Amino acid sequence: MGKFEVSVRKNGEFQFNLKASNGQTILTSEGYTTKSACLNGVESVKKNAGDITRYEKKVAKNGKPFFNLKASNGQVIGASQMYANEKNCDNGIASVMKNAPEAPVVEI
Repeated sequence: MGKFEVSVRKNGEFQFNLKASNGQTILTSEGYTTKSACLNGVESVKKNAGDITRYEKKVAKNGKPFFNLKASNGQVIGASQMYANEKNCDNGIASVMKNAPEAPVVEI
């Protein structure tokens, strides 16, 4: 089972990473000024992860595919890593859809 890891960045902002059961990071948040805002972001991911229409696939300048997960208002609530190919990117989306809804939150 996956999990959300909430941590504090060096600049004092909070962020979360959604980790798959193998420990690989599959989604990373923006920086939040408060812990409660970060936890709200986690809840938004849980709520939106099961809706395929919330995923936006993109290609970085280096040609590698990645995706963003967006809330119903269009705001990006999480971004993936860069993938070697589109198939791996699709697998990453499937992993978020599977892991996020029931993932526990762990503070590190």
